[in-house]
Amino acid sequence: MKIFSVTIENFRGIRSTKLVLPDHAVLIGDNNTGKSSVFEAIDLALGPDRLSRRPPVDEHDFYQGKYLPVESAEAPEGAAPATAPKITVEVTIIDLSSEQQARFGANVEWLNTSTGLFYEEANPAGVDVVEIKAALRITFIGEYDPEEDDFVGNTYFTRSLSEEERPTPFSKKDKQHCGFLFLRSLRTGSRALSLEHGSLLDIILRLKEIRPQMWEGTIGTLAGLDVASDPTLGISGVLDSIDKSLKKYVPREWGVKPHLKVSNLTREHLRKVVTAFIATGTGDHAAPFFRQGTGTINMLVLAMLSQIAEDKQNVIFAMEEAETAIPPYAQKRIVHELRKLSAQSLFTSHSPYVLEEFKLDETVILSRSDDGELSQAKIELPESVKHKRYRQEFRTRFCEGLLSRRVLIAEGATEATSFPVAARRLSELNPATYASLEALGVCVIDAGTETQIADLASLYKSLGKRTFALCDKQTDPAKAAIEAQVERLFMHGEKGIEDLILKNTTQAALERFANQLEWPPHLLAKYPDPKAQAIAALTEYFGWSKGNWGIAEFLTQCSEAEIPVWIRETCITLRALCDPLPLPPPPPFPWAGAAPVVVPVS
Repeated sequence: MKIFSVTIENFRGIRSTKLVLPDHAVLIGDNNTGKSSVFEAIDLALGPDRLSRRPPVDEHDFYQGKYLPVESAEAPEGAAPATAPKITVEVTIIDLSSEQQARFGANVEWLNTSTGLFYEEANPAGVDVVEIKAALRITFIGEYDPEEDDFVGNTYFTRSLSEEERPTPFSKKDKQHCGFLFLRSLRTGSRALSLEHGSLLDIILRLKEIRPQMWEGTIGTLAGLDVASDPTLGISGVLDSIDKSLKKYVPREWGVKPHLKVSNLTREHLRKVVTAFIATGTGDHAAPFFRQGTGTINMLVLAMLSQIAEDKQNVIFAMEEAETAIPPYAQKRIVHELRKLSAQSLFTSHSPYVLEEFKLDETVILSRSDDGELSQAKIELPESVKHKRYRQEFRTRFCEGLLSRRVLIAEGATEATSFPVAARRLSELNPATYASLEALGVCVIDAGTETQIADLASLYKSLGKRTFALCDKQTDPAKAAIEAQVERLFMHGEKGIEDLILKNTTQAALERFANQLEWPPHLLAKYPDPKAQAIAALTEYFGWSKGNWGIAEFLTQCSEAEIPVWIRETCITLRALCDPLPLPPPPPFPWAGAAPVVVPVS
């Protein structure tokens, strides 16, 4: 069983989307793109315990918080009243087991997975073709109920919404036969080994059908345990005196013999107070599992998920941020284990060690427009970027760009290291005018050479990223090729960034930097007094340290006026493009503030 597609409308930051998912996938994109919202939406439709929460959705789950009907001023008189926005999530499931097909038989449809279209006739021709698969559609609908002044939501078989007078609910028992498990980042760990409804331990016990014996045995044991019954402790004597006083005022039938027990001795109370303890260190001392380290809790959760998967055999795992508090080798282990244990595994991640475990067609790039349209893209490498190079340089060159909304392609290593330093330095010196690239959400990618700028920009542009480029003076054809792929090209007029710095800073800045440096022996032998020959000595030093932070170190000690004008103007322009200042308020009307005009009445 696996999710083929999910369609979402009006849920959180997503106004509308339809995503088609591979067998195993990692969803990536900048923060607040909607990755977690996709998993939460699927959980609304398939999670067996999600709808146990009351209400199942609230005001903040609706897109832009709008859940009431909005009447249009342009609506013609007598028009039907406006309808209230609804949250809808439709999930299409394929690769159903024989048991699932038998259970959901009346609602099973036939889907052409190559086109995404469903067959309407009862016995479609070519149903034995490999692209034609049995499918089940499930729809969650959440809305505001004005009569109850509350939010309601339920999941239905999608076919029943259009084919039946009253739609058929997709029950909790039905969901348990689907086996969707959603592991939220960190949050699930706090309930992993508790017995609250929906915890991982609760799911395991339910699968093994051992809960009744556990509850009865635990309640029976606790019922026979009197707390502080030893007279030497003094508590039982106090309770006895209370009992004697009570008998003076009420008959025996009203209640006698107060004594202390461990808990309320109800299942619900025990669910909240019973938790697992784990031994720490080399001794026998045990502490509650939630007091363990975050990484230990996360690996414990993984172990429990694997137990669930082994019991169910046909399960979909969705996991947020597998890397949280986990070392790289363990991140890779998590990915491999979940892929092996599940029919489908879905991840979100910001870790290169997780992302590189997925093939190109398993990497789903998400981007969201300003009006809430969530779209997906897959990575199509340009001709100049071979798959081998992509794999070899993934951590150093490609990963960060895939995770960003805005990408600045720099010509080489020197530009890629020095320009972010310059922006950061300027933002420290004059924060009202400048902003660091990190604050603007701009990722800098080293193209390696000027000939690679256009191709890399094309790659990121195709993934929905805002692309910019930074380079030395180019020929007209090369410049045109880059400009065709970027939103803005920043090109200075020098042959190299070293020339840009040396020709456009102050002599004082060069001498100060020359005086601070620990010069390499071969340059110190050539320039015994580098400060006295600052331009010549630093020209060779910058060439020798090219790509090794030489220019960046120089810029960190500059004042605003000592940083070349071109760099300053580029930083200002980039800030205006990425973080435009709010528009000033409109000017007051000409008569605003003037004395009122008195019109005499005849």
